[in-house]
Amino acid sequence: RIIKLLENGQDVALVTDAGTPLVSDPGYRLVKAAIEKGIETVPIPGPSALTTALIASGLPTDSFVFIGFLPQKEGQRKNFLTKLKDEKRTLITFESPERLLYSLRSLIEIFGDRQICIAREMTKIHEEFFRGTVKAAIDHFSKNNPRGEVTLVIGS
Repeated sequence: RIIKLLENGQDVALVTDAGTPLVSDPGYRLVKAAIEKGIETVPIPGPSALTTALIASGLPTDSFVFIGFLPQKEGQRKNFLTKLKDEKRTLITFESPERLLYSLRSLIEIFGDRQICIAREMTKIHEEFFRGTVKAAIDHFSKNNPRGEVTLVIGS
């Protein structure tokens, strides 16, 4: 429907109130379809949880990998992380507050007790940056139920 509007000469804007559109969401399909139809797309960059968390983390910023959301199922998550175990670049992932502790436990099991930054609710009233080890993060978030958007920045 949106492509039809664009083909008919109408302007369309893709806007979100939660992060940067197309980063770890299915909106890329709209841009891909527009490109395939020869429709011009114009990005207007704005705030991004990925880069905001990275620059505030205190972890190396010169080389990093964004890995999207970790798989929800434990076995798939552990398999995914095992493939990244020897990665030397800083890793960045999004996570839901409900799955944060599960992911942290998988991280410590696969990666060991690395340095991590957990950025939560960035630029909002309840903004929090937890910096420390994965074990310390498990202790902290076991006592303090996280809410809102969560970005993990994982050191090598």
